[in-house]
Amino acid sequence: MGRDLPFLIPEILLSLAVVAMLIAEMVRMARLALWFGLAGLAVATLATLPLLTADTTVFGGTYRIDLLSGWAKLILLPGTAMALLLARAEIAGQQREGSVYSLLCLVTLGALMLAGSGDMMLLVLGVVLTGLGSFALVAYPRDDAATEAGMKYLVFGAVTGSVMIYGLTFWFGGAGSTLFSDLGALEDKPLIAIAGLTAVIVGLGYKASLVPFHFWAPDAYDGAPVSVAAYLSVITKVAALFAFAQVLRDLPVESNWPLVIAMISAVTMTYGYLTALVQTNLVRLIAYSSIAQTGYFLMGIVALGTSAFAIPGLIVLGAAYVAMNLGAFAIILLAGRGLDDIRGFGRRRPAAGVAMVVFLLSLTGIPPLFGFVGKVYLFGAAIDAGYLWLAVIGILNSVLALGVYLRIVVPMYQSAPEATKSFDKPSPRALTAVIGVTAVLTLCMGLLAGLLPG
Repeated sequence: MGRDLPFLIPEILLSLAVVAMLIAEMVRMARLALWFGLAGLAVATLATLPLLTADTTVFGGTYRIDLLSGWAKLILLPGTAMALLLARAEIAGQQREGSVYSLLCLVTLGALMLAGSGDMMLLVLGVVLTGLGSFALVAYPRDDAATEAGMKYLVFGAVTGSVMIYGLTFWFGGAGSTLFSDLGALEDKPLIAIAGLTAVIVGLGYKASLVPFHFWAPDAYDGAPVSVAAYLSVITKVAALFAFAQVLRDLPVESNWPLVIAMISAVTMTYGYLTALVQTNLVRLIAYSSIAQTGYFLMGIVALGTSAFAIPGLIVLGAAYVAMNLGAFAIILLAGRGLDDIRGFGRRRPAAGVAMVVFLLSLTGIPPLFGFVGKVYLFGAAIDAGYLWLAVIGILNSVLALGVYLRIVVPMYQSAPEATKSFDKPSPRALTAVIGVTAVLTLCMGLLAGLLPG
């Protein structure tokens, strides 16, 4: 215990911050809860820096302290801080405001568990912890759309989570252990390996919104507050994808799981962009865009163990994705949810308009922006692993993505009808801060990618 606890300082600090936030909410001091959350996330991020070079496990191998889990903290903790500021800009002064801040941080604690999972039981705990808080966040507005979205999310999560738990029992029976590091024992048991893999794809595929387990995402994002949609689109998604990597890096390739993941990757990115092409609701459009982006992450998972670009690619695209997607949702919160709402926005708010263009071009993968760097890593990883066809599909989908995002950019610079709402009112400072920080990161980190792993 004494040896393990120092490696868990970031998680402990975040847990203490959540407790303080709950106490602040109990005495109806929502702003204090926000400050407790921001402070806890900042201190936990700083406490992660000395652990980046560690490569070990704690509590009998159940939780991994390695490059992937370390960078997950450096990505997810600041990303949650940005989500807190978005929530402040959207729900300030509303009832249960502090509860939203507390749930966001609590879900992030579960996300960290997912990203560092070394054991089946911890994986299940991470899925449950992220799920319960997310269901409540989606249903927060308590209107018909939010309630329906929350119920769909809950039912879908309960079913897929149950399937995953059931399937993991096959791995436990075959390997004789719940540790992922012992999955090598399944090398001569391909049917058991496939049964467990199918269940993990269902459970984590739902969390990451992979096709065909994506159906909840557009409805949940659209029914939830924009800040909650932004949070779910990045924090829980990246955590689930990192959990995929933690699980599959130890699974014998005799079960041919890389080919299965490659096929899901191709279908996910293609379906996501094709469906996004016909959306008129910006939140739903970005929801389908985020489904497509998940397909790119899977290219790195396909190459685990065969390419040196795989882990760095997941980390770089994870960092880029959090920045550019949070920024895009921040602009939607400022401008409105519909394509008609954003008409003329770039003319009336030039700085915010340029920021939105930067986010969308980065999501497309245009150099030298942050998203381009991550995709180059992952294309290289797929080619190294012998999946040239998957890299080609990824490149073709990047062309399709440009058509998707131009559907937003073009109306932004068209003349707005007189009846269109004015964009002249001042933006909340929290919202301005999120847009500024994410835009700078998206612009600059593509040029400074050498600072990132790999």
